Amino acid sequence: MKPLPEIVARLKSHAQNAASKSYSPYSKFKVGAAVIGEKGEIFTGCNVENASYGLTQCAERNAIGAAIAGGLHAGTLLTLLVYTPGEQVCSPCGACRQVMHEMMAEESQVISCCDVDGYKTWTKKEYLPDPFVSDRTWNIA
Repeated sequence: MKPLPEIVARLKSHAQNAASKSYSPYSKFKVGAAVIGEKGEIFTGCNVENASYGLTQCAERNAIGAAIAGGLHAGTLLTLLVYTPGEQVCSPCGACRQVMHEMMAEESQVISCCDVDGYKTWTKKEYLPDPFVSDRTWNIA
């Protein structure tokens, strides 16, 4: 299912604003994200880097964290849009995909866009086909 153009435009505007606030002195790679909940509420996040690179916080996870802090519940986030300036659409990292899988609604979409027209979308099964889940039963031979 293709996202509605007005939803993409609305989320992109919020994500662009968030990206402008990015703290990215090391990579110079500004990322903004916007996520929308069941009632149309929008939460944003930007990437926040750290000299200890492993402590860097991605825009996607910051937006999701803001939504949870704002009262939304895991499994209720409908659409997450990631924006990166420039001409190349970038996909979320593996850590973000795992968090998105747990926090996004079953029929949700993740969208990635940049400064050129067009975008890429994924469903939960597409961006993380074999997620780690808390009730996983491991069959090890």
